[in-house]
Amino acid sequence: MPAIDESDGRFLRLRSLLYVPADRERFVAGAAGRGADAVILDLEDGVAESAKPAARSALAAAVSQAGSAGARVFVRINSRLAHAAADVEAAVRAGADGLFVPKTDDPQWPRLIAERAGEVEREVGRPEGWTRLVPMIESLRGLDRRAEIAAATPRNLALVCGGEDLSAEIGADPAAEVMRLAKLQILMAARAAGLTAFGLMGSLAGIDDLDALRRAAEEAARQGFEGASCIHPAQVAVLNRAFTPDEAAVEHARRVVAALQPGQGTAKVDGRMVDAPVVARARRVLARAGVAESG
Repeated sequence: MPAIDESDGRFLRLRSLLYVPADRERFVAGAAGRGADAVILDLEDGVAESAKPAARSALAAAVSQAGSAGARVFVRINSRLAHAAADVEAAVRAGADGLFVPKTDDPQWPRLIAERAGEVEREVGRPEGWTRLVPMIESLRGLDRRAEIAAATPRNLALVCGGEDLSAEIGADPAAEVMRLAKLQILMAARAAGLTAFGLMGSLAGIDDLDALRRAAEEAARQGFEGASCIHPAQVAVLNRAFTPDEAAVEHARRVVAALQPGQGTAKVDGRMVDAPVVARARRVLARAGVAESG
């Protein structure tokens, strides 16, 4: 499946993915109006162990509520097997668009999640493959097996680097310059498998420093990431702007696409040679901007 999933319009643009604890009814109710392209209902780190059963049960209403204004809705399941199977069932029954799969350090794990998702889809009459997966690589073992994880199942939509967990295992600071190599390795593995990648060149911990977030997101966009998760509503607009090409980039992309006619190998735009890879990049810019090629 392509990185920008033209076969399924649900995933054409996911610039901002807002985490919301699934057991916090007030936060879930407000999530739909925050302008995020996607809401991630969290059953894992954002929910206390004692509250996990209640949070899981809340998905029946929370998924539709969080998506009521058009946002895609994902559920971050738990990594412990004792919770994961029940999390998958509840999320699929509720109609979630996909699952974030934390602590993925082996390709067999997303395969097992995919198998269970398919079973529940058949039980409820949902189209096969509806529920997409986003494996989260958060360990050195997962980083080492990133290519296998990316190719583990056709349900995979994207990869994510869990920078906080990974840096803790390394014994390093999660700063951008420390984690850059690992994040780019995960990005490349995702692209090689036809997936996208979500991420920032920095940490989400500094909730109030929106200027730092902007810089981290703009660098991530330049590197090829198409969106990122966030943990506070104030961060949503920053991500939406950073991961949306500006007017100059859009206009240039339109000229590039228009310049190369069928049967042509190359063309010239603004004094530079244009060929098929340049056109492919321009089409991705237009898709990220949400505009038509001839618009």
